[in-house]
This record gives sequence, C-alpha cells and structure tokens, in this order.
Amino acid sequence: QVQLVESGGGLVQFGGSLRLSCAASGKIFSINTMGWYRQAPGKERELVAVISSGSSTNYADSVKGRFTISRDNAKNTVYLQMNSLKPEDTAVYYCNVRGVDSGRYFYTGDFWGPGTQVTVSS
Repeated sequence: QVQLVESGGGLVQFGGSLRLSCAASGKIFSINTMGWYRQAPGKERELVAVISSGSSTNYADSVKGRFTISRDNAKNTVYLQMNSLKPEDTAVYYCNVRGVDSGRYFYTGDFWGPGTQVTVSS
C-alpha cells in the first residue's frame, strides 16, 4: 500500500524556519493533490497547505505569506517551507496525499503519514 514518511520536524525558536518533507512510496498508480495538515493538542486536524498536480496551491489564512508548499512529482515528494514560525504553529504535522493505490484494487482516497512534531518556542 501507499506509505508516506515525513521528515524535518523538530524544535525551533520563534521566528525560525523549518522545512518538512514527505515522500510517498508503494504501489502508487497516480497522485492528485499533496498537502500538509496539522493538529494541535485539543484541536481538530486542520489544513495547512495543499498543492495540486498542476501546482496550484491553497493555504490556511494563518500561514499565508509564511509557509510555502511545493512538490517534486518525479520523487513523489511534497515539501513545506515554514518561515517566521510562531508558537501557535506548534502541532503535529501530517502529510496527506490524494491518489490511487494500485495495491488496494485502485483505491482512490487520502493517504496519511504518521506525523512529525513541530514545536516553536517563544
């Protein structure tokens, strides 16, 4: 099945930067959108940014101007460059891929990574 692995999370001080990466592997038939979600303690998971197969992007209002999402289709990888980080950005960040899994009888849907912790100190 499709598997996603995130990397790049960690502890950073206020105003700092981090770059998250997520690589998809497995029996991937196709990938449509790729994106990042986050979930802070006691809150629901929310969309951070998403990028389409045509490289159109959409961002949560809270991260516009600070975060940039990009993708490398040849590597089945999506990135999230996070600048000017705030304590409010502290959360577990999850990679999301919408695509088709040929190992699951061409199941189409969302695939999730295990998450990576991002902590921003003040």
